[in-house]
Amino acid sequence: MPVRFHNPYLLLTLAALFWSGNMVVGRAMHGEVPPFALAFWRWVIALLLTLPPALPHWRDGWPRLRKEWKAVAALGLLGVGGYNTFTYIALQYTGATNASLLNSFCPVATIALSWAFFGKRLSGVEWLGVLASLVGVAVIVSRGEPATLLALAPNVGDLWMLTAVLVWALYTIGLQWRPAGVPPMLLLAALMTVGLLALTPFYAWEMAQGRRIVLSASSVMGIAYVGTLPSFAGFIFYNRAVGEVGASKASLFLHLMPVFGTLLATLFLGETPRLFHGIGIGLIFLGIYLATANRAKPRENHGHGEKT
Repeated sequence: MPVRFHNPYLLLTLAALFWSGNMVVGRAMHGEVPPFALAFWRWVIALLLTLPPALPHWRDGWPRLRKEWKAVAALGLLGVGGYNTFTYIALQYTGATNASLLNSFCPVATIALSWAFFGKRLSGVEWLGVLASLVGVAVIVSRGEPATLLALAPNVGDLWMLTAVLVWALYTIGLQWRPAGVPPMLLLAALMTVGLLALTPFYAWEMAQGRRIVLSASSVMGIAYVGTLPSFAGFIFYNRAVGEVGASKASLFLHLMPVFGTLLATLFLGETPRLFHGIGIGLIFLGIYLATANRAKPRENHGHGEKT
C-alpha cells in the first residue's frame, strides 16, 4: 500500500466516503435493483477483484482459515452478508433522513458493545468527541430544525436500519478475532465467499417472488460502483484502520457519512448546501478531533497479524 495510505485516519475517511456513495446509490436504485440482488452482485464483483491477489496465498493460509473457521464464518456473515443487505432493505422503506440518523448510532453501539464484552472505556474528552459528532449528525439530518427529529416516526425500514447498525458494531469489534497470520486479501476473499453463500438462497427467493433487476445504464453503473469502491476498497481500508486505532475510534468516522452524503447530493443532485450543513460538519470534525488527537499510540489495538 502506498505510503500516503498508511495513515489509518485517512483510510477511515476514504471508507466513509465510499460508503456514503453506497447509501446514495442504494436509495437511488431501490426501484431498479432489489436489495438482495444488489447485495449479491456487489460482492460477486468485489470477490472477483480480490481473488487475483488472494489466490497465491491460498496454500499457506488455508490451514489457518480452516482452524479458525468459526471466526471467519461469523465475520463473513456479519460484515459481508449482513450489514449492507439490511441497509438496502431499510432503504426500500425509509427515507435518507431516518437512515442517516440511525446509521450514526454505529459508533455508540460499537462503544457500548466494546464496554460490555471487553471493558473498554473512553476518556471524558473522547466521550465529548462522540457527543459532538452525534450532535453534528443530528443538525444535518434535521436540517437545523430540532422539531424534525421529534417528528421522525419509526417504521419497518428504521427497524431494519437499527438491525444493520447492530450487525456492523458486532463486525467491528469482532475483527479482533480474525485469524492471525492469514494474508489480508486471502482473509477478505474468505469473508466475501461466506457472505455470498449466505446471500445466495435469499437472492434466489427474491427472484422467485418476481423481483428482478431492471437493466439500464444507471443500474449497471450503480452495481459496478458498489462492487468496487464500497465493497472492495472500503473494506480493505476499514479493516486495516481498525487494526491500527481500535473499534471504538474507527467507528466514530462513520459520522462522516452524512457529511459526504451532503457533498455528494450537492454534486450529483444539484442540492444547495445551507448554514446548518456547515454547522453540522464543523461539529462532526470537532468530535473526531477530540476523540483521536494527541495519541502517539492508540490505547486499544484490535489487530492481530497482518492488517486487511
